[in-house]
Amino acid sequence: MARIAGVNLPNQKRLEIGLTYIYGIGQPTARKVAAALGLDADTKIKDLTDEEVTKLRGYIDENLQVEGDLRRDRSQAIKRLGEIGAYRGIRHRRGLPVNGQRTRTNARTRKGPAKTVSRGKKAVAKT
Repeated sequence: MARIAGVNLPNQKRLEIGLTYIYGIGQPTARKVAAALGLDADTKIKDLTDEEVTKLRGYIDENLQVEGDLRRDRSQAIKRLGEIGAYRGIRHRRGLPVNGQRTRTNARTRKGPAKTVSRGKKAVAKT
């Protein structure tokens, strides 16, 4: 099992897909990494030699920002927006959509499960 940037890559997956298990690497970046190192994107991770895994690890460490560093930078950017009182920072703090989406309907992913609001009891008429 190959371990790159603190992540165990799955043996049965192709290289292109296996690299996407690393936070910060998607399929396009995985293809570019494979092309830059001259590796076939269709080879399984279990079929990579130790030398190829070492080349992959070195390339990713030098040229890409992944895992902990990327997570830290993103959280600091969000924290900065909140500290300066930007609209986007406030939306992050409240757990609402940030990029201008509607919230009257939808937005359930950010807002969580719907909280049903009842009408209350009907007042009994006194005669």
